[in-house]
Amino acid sequence: MSPPLNPPTVTGSGRRELPAYVANGLIGLRVRDTPLTSGMALISGYTGEHHERQIEAAAVAPYPVAGDLALDGVWLSDLPHQIDALEQAYDFFTGELTTRFTFAAAGRVARVEVITFCSRRDPTLVCQEIAVTVDKACDLGLRAIVDASGCDGRALKHARATPGEAEPATDGSLLWESAGGLSTCGVATVTELLGAGDQEPARPPLRDHRLVTEYRLRARAGRAVRLRQIASLIPQIMHDLPDQQAVRLAAKARADGFDKIRAENRAAWDELWKGRIRLQGAGARWQGLTDAAFFYLNTSAHASSPASTSIFGLATWHDYHYYFGHVMWDIEAFAVPPLSVLQPQAARALLDYRSAHLDGAARNAQLMGRRGLQFPWESAPRSGQEAAPMPGTAAWHEDHVSLDVARAFSLHGDVTGDAEFVRTQVWPVLSGVCEWLTTRVTKTRRGYAIAESMGIAEREQPVDNAAFTNMGAVVVLRATIALAERLGLAADPLWSRIADGMAIPRRGKAVVSHDDYRTNEEKGATPDPLMGIFPFGFPLEPDVEQATLALYLEQAQAYIGSPMLSALYGVWAARAGDRGLALKLLEDGYGQFCVGRFLQTLEYRADRFPEQPRAGPFFANIGGFLTGLIFGFTGLEPGPGAPQTWIKRPVVLPAGWTAIEIDRLWIRGQPVRLSARHGRRAELTPL
Repeated sequence: MSPPLNPPTVTGSGRRELPAYVANGLIGLRVRDTPLTSGMALISGYTGEHHERQIEAAAVAPYPVAGDLALDGVWLSDLPHQIDALEQAYDFFTGELTTRFTFAAAGRVARVEVITFCSRRDPTLVCQEIAVTVDKACDLGLRAIVDASGCDGRALKHARATPGEAEPATDGSLLWESAGGLSTCGVATVTELLGAGDQEPARPPLRDHRLVTEYRLRARAGRAVRLRQIASLIPQIMHDLPDQQAVRLAAKARADGFDKIRAENRAAWDELWKGRIRLQGAGARWQGLTDAAFFYLNTSAHASSPASTSIFGLATWHDYHYYFGHVMWDIEAFAVPPLSVLQPQAARALLDYRSAHLDGAARNAQLMGRRGLQFPWESAPRSGQEAAPMPGTAAWHEDHVSLDVARAFSLHGDVTGDAEFVRTQVWPVLSGVCEWLTTRVTKTRRGYAIAESMGIAEREQPVDNAAFTNMGAVVVLRATIALAERLGLAADPLWSRIADGMAIPRRGKAVVSHDDYRTNEEKGATPDPLMGIFPFGFPLEPDVEQATLALYLEQAQAYIGSPMLSALYGVWAARAGDRGLALKLLEDGYGQFCVGRFLQTLEYRADRFPEQPRAGPFFANIGGFLTGLIFGFTGLEPGPGAPQTWIKRPVVLPAGWTAIEIDRLWIRGQPVRLSARHGRRAELTPL
């Protein structure tokens, strides 16, 4: 297996770009270019009251691996301008971020190397090693800090001792309550000093919302001293007394040791990279973008995640002002498909979050005067209930979210072939959404209609028969009817009548976005119907599909640069048979979104929307790109039949590309190799 291409090393600082994002699917960190300075931390399922909107939102947790160092009593935190030769490198193969710099003070110079990672094997653990080498002997101070000074909320308690034990099991623990008292999280930390003999650290009480462990020693010239930090972070959603459980797991981490945890994390990443997507003929740049997309999606999903993930994974930054860490349809539509074949247990965790909150979807439907399951537009990570900012305009009409969730369940069931999952989780979701549809549609002379809805484009006013919503309804209804037959269950006869009679808006042969559609209307270039064709899988006659592709590909430049659907234009152009256009639109619709430190895919293209904050990694764009590589260009359409029946059309790749190769996908619980050479049919070979 060839290793992934790493992004370029970043030297210096002072740029307008996002800090590095280090995560494992349960914990996410924003690590600054000087990593001893506190960044930001999020924990899956840990929420608080948003300071402005007063809604449930992802809450910033205490930063677990801050630090500081001093040369002859002069602390780096007091003289940050004395840092020089700063460089930061990200190893995607191991998930490790390495930062190097020098710090000059008191006539001494220290060379510093900091390694930071979040463990995939032990998902509550964040690990960091600070290695310091001085040019002249001096008094060296080192601090390991759990820093909650940037968090809304309050400390409920902290502890240094372990009750009933003569010696403390950890350096300390902290129980932190979020703003509004919506939830708590626990943090416990352990430290180890290497290269300086036995040193007993000072552990003062919590002060200024900071829990500090401080070592002081006499450092020799040229001899490295290493401070290792391991912190366990646990949200209340996973344990009622999260600080106590964090102590248990941090103490276990101390017993296991930093080296073992690091080796097991590397082994976990080595296993994931067996699913690396290799492009032939595309060049090093596109391979690098593909490796970055693979890394960021997989680093933000884990089988241990209790609350799915947000559209930015477990990442936020100070200047971002919406989405609030909520779970939205983008995850099911764009992240679940590639994860189902790359990391199926993580995809299952995303869906388990929805299954755990079916009561919230049922209550949401009831509140709208309907039956069945209507999933919230912006689902709160802790409760699974609607959390859209008030007055909740989008939540009034965004009906397609329920169809996106249902299709994700159906697809994951088809890919995994897990009969128990299909029976106990897929069927309840699909049948509940279909029941909701019977109370959402209206019978008209044209057939069945969905009035006053909203497609992917969030316009000022709702529309009738939003194409993506209606196409999605048909796909879900037919999948549910077929599933009922396989399970020996009775399907409501109305489901079939709605599927056969659903109004699909057209102009000539082309499917258009909604009734009374105009190309010059607000967001008129949004290619909603193309999303219905791929990846949703709504079947159209060949001439109708080509007419629909032509209509919206002609308007591509009016939309590209916007989030979500831009990454799919390359696949749609290939489906129309234009390889040159496919390459151009893939560049315009995805390549140009990947800028800045470590190739984080932005929400908006910065050159087209300079007024937007630079926010990423954005998983609708990343997931759309990966979905296109795995399923779109290759012609694979997962279904309930044997995997060989999924190969629906010849492979069509962007100009110059010759093949897409994936050495391991997980299909029906077995490893399978995918080979997709341009102009041929894709091959799925069991391993």
